[in-house]
Amino acid sequence: MPFDERPSGEQLAVDLLARTGYGRVATSMRALPFLAFARHVVDDGRVLLRLPRSCGYHRACVGGVVAYGADNLSSARPGEGLWSVQVVGECTAYEPTAAELERFGPTPRFVDGEPYEPVYLSVEPQFGTVHSTDGALESHFAHMP
Repeated sequence: MPFDERPSGEQLAVDLLARTGYGRVATSMRALPFLAFARHVVDDGRVLLRLPRSCGYHRACVGGVVAYGADNLSSARPGEGLWSVQVVGECTAYEPTAAELERFGPTPRFVDGEPYEPVYLSVEPQFGTVHSTDGALESHFAHMP
């Protein structure tokens, strides 16, 4: 695929996120940066997140700008190139539809020894970055229609 026909960084990042199920959300809390793990699904260009309510991280995310990233660093097969993506955008509280809840799959029973109660967020990507090694993106584009 010629370079000028490739999707933008934001589009490619969202497309690659759709190939994974988990990532990390980054923002700041009490003026300090932090990362939190999250389950995600991609829906119509938005990245929907599920986090544990008990950690309270969602309070630092909602209404602010967050970065959300994922990669294939632990899932790449031998010889497969590596990629890492990040999207940045405004984060809002979100109430998922029944279909979206099904796509998230079952929730864990516990997090840090406490019953897991999910909270859902939506990130509207404003820009994205993609980094890859050894032809990972070329392989991705070869499988695009």
